[in-house]
Amino acid sequence: MSADIVKPSILPGFMELTPQDQILFNKMMDTIRANYEKFGFLPIDTPLIEKAEVLLAKGGGETEKQIYRFQKGDTDMALRFDLTVPLARYVAQHYSELSFPFRRYHIGKVYRGERNQKGRFREFYQCDIDIIGNGTLDIVNDAELPSIIYSTFKELGFDAFTIKINNRKVLNGFLKSLNIEDSTYVLRAIDKLDKIGVEGVEKELNNLNLEDNIINSIKEFISIDGTNKEIIERLEKLDIDNEVFKVGLEELKTVVKYIGLFGVPEGNYKIDLSIARGLDYYTGTVYETFLNDYPSIGSICSGGRYDNLATYYTKQKLPGVGVSIGLTRLFYQLKEANLIKSEDSSLTKALVIPMEGCLEKGIEIINRLREEGIFSQIYLEKGKISKKFSYADKLGIPYVIVVGQDEIEKGEYTLRDMKTGEQQSMCVEELINKLK
Repeated sequence: MSADIVKPSILPGFMELTPQDQILFNKMMDTIRANYEKFGFLPIDTPLIEKAEVLLAKGGGETEKQIYRFQKGDTDMALRFDLTVPLARYVAQHYSELSFPFRRYHIGKVYRGERNQKGRFREFYQCDIDIIGNGTLDIVNDAELPSIIYSTFKELGFDAFTIKINNRKVLNGFLKSLNIEDSTYVLRAIDKLDKIGVEGVEKELNNLNLEDNIINSIKEFISIDGTNKEIIERLEKLDIDNEVFKVGLEELKTVVKYIGLFGVPEGNYKIDLSIARGLDYYTGTVYETFLNDYPSIGSICSGGRYDNLATYYTKQKLPGVGVSIGLTRLFYQLKEANLIKSEDSSLTKALVIPMEGCLEKGIEIINRLREEGIFSQIYLEKGKISKKFSYADKLGIPYVIVVGQDEIEKGEYTLRDMKTGEQQSMCVEELINKLK
């Protein structure tokens, strides 16, 4: 290899797709966007690069270790690591221009300095929706979000999935009734249940120096199972005398009732008392969505309720509820599990092949097709007709239109169906009607 040629490669943790896979990826993104818009969410976009002081206003923790941060001149900058912090800054900055409740969706790339491992990405698309209230936000909003998750994943082609629901107040109130004042580390341990199992959680709780009877109570609590109605009845029978628990239970009952009224079948949503969401800012309802037959993929859509979105940027109280689909990771996992298949090599409906001396007529025809909204392209390279047909075949273009001298004289052009090999002669208007 010549010394001045650099070997083409990309950094680990970044995804790059073939056009065939990119078409499928884009279709999934378009489906998600269409569902978000169908439910009345408005689009926003924010800069990839924010002031470091804005992104790190909360300070410390895992976030700071994973953030891509750099300086240009005197400006301290960072790449956004999620879409929630930019939303908080956006709402605080544009507060007077927005109508509340503010329903926004945001589909964009985020950046995290993750440890390099298979299936983890340093650059990835997130598809977020959030409903932000001004001062207050009705609990019924928490019940509408699962109907959006349901609609989106049904349209993506999935049937067997479960939206698991819990409420952080239920968990926090229960832990307070056990005289555990700081529940942060306990919740983080519970949140790992699907990854490390009951024994793993028990080990983590032991490391927190909790007594055996407390650990057993926690294990029993997060193992409560049954129908949604049965779980709520069992929670009521526990008769826990804690105000936070009582409020959380009422919220959970309301959310479960209205999820059904919003049209989500009972088979697709379930109370799961082990769902904790490790992030500290969730304060009420929490969601995790799983494919029933592929639990190893992990949660494909998650989120929850938070009391105050923009506490670091404004004195306004802005409660909200939101969910996020990590599209890059989801796409990768579904491809690995062979659950989705890239079938389209091209978006073109027809390829126009002008024979020698017929280029001008070919361009005239392609212009007409495009004016009618028919995705089409013209083959401009010289070569044998067999090579031109082979090009259409490799890209999976369904139709070829041959424009030769004989066709121009007759005013009828040969349309070849590339799947069946069948050929028909048609005028331009007939071609348009056939291809639309």
